[in-house]
Amino acid sequence: MSETRQRVLDDIKTAMKAGEKPRLAILRLISAAFKQKEIDERIDLDEPTVIALLDKLLKQRRESISQYSAAGRDDLVAQEQIEIELIQTYMPEALSEAEVHALIDSAIVETGADSVKDMGKVMALVKPQLQGRADMSIVSKSIKDRLTPA
Repeated sequence: MSETRQRVLDDIKTAMKAGEKPRLAILRLISAAFKQKEIDERIDLDEPTVIALLDKLLKQRRESISQYSAAGRDDLVAQEQIEIELIQTYMPEALSEAEVHALIDSAIVETGADSVKDMGKVMALVKPQLQGRADMSIVSKSIKDRLTPA
């Protein structure tokens, strides 16, 4: 079992003992997502898969926030924000913008990418290194900007 998944399970027990119902509900939601992935794909989750799943949960919450904001549902925005903050505690430390750019530049050199057509090669190389440590939509835009002629 991955280290992060074990932390979530331990935190569920702690939240149950402390009677922290809102926190417990979010932790159970995370745990259920892990179990669903294991059942659907018939695999044991390793650490990179757990991080990718947490990243997906964060992305879903961010999308929900934009929709709830547009609908004027501040109560739901607040709930989603609380969930984001809790999920982020299980994510690896985020990389700085300079570190992300350095990885992208290195990947461009390594793949020999010289146009936007080569973007997939660069993304394939950087995604495992950046998953959960940087917003992949920003990474994608940055790669595209670097590969687009000025």
